[in-house]
Amino acid sequence: MVHRRCKFGDCAGVGGKKALTISSISNNLPLVNTYQDAQLDALGDATRRAILSRLMAGPMAVGELARQFPVSRPAISQHLRILKQANLVVDQASGTRRLYKLNPAGFETLREYLEQFWGQALSAFKREVEKPVKRKTTKRKREEQ
Repeated sequence: MVHRRCKFGDCAGVGGKKALTISSISNNLPLVNTYQDAQLDALGDATRRAILSRLMAGPMAVGELARQFPVSRPAISQHLRILKQANLVVDQASGTRRLYKLNPAGFETLREYLEQFWGQALSAFKREVEKPVKRKTTKRKREEQ
């Protein structure tokens, strides 16, 4: 069997169909919100979730956050970098420090994403509750009839 490289997706695949290439796959997939993947990944770590909880009280500097955790300041900086890339926190200069705070816009997109699952769960629950109840007759009721 001879293998050859396809250029620009012009090679034939099995049965005369066009072979799949990275560009053909990329062009045919729907646009995916990469923030949601990054946000869900960021929330997968307990330390990052705890940092977000602390930031609910208001903006904080890295040093102030680091004093509240049993990890080093550079580790907290790394967690904040990941949270910032996930669009969950923003930072701003305040003198010689950088203050980190929650990013409401990032949480809004995450809420919208999770809300679709909540809506589906509520609809399924409603359908289940509204199903007619089938009552079983007990042995005693059958004997009375």
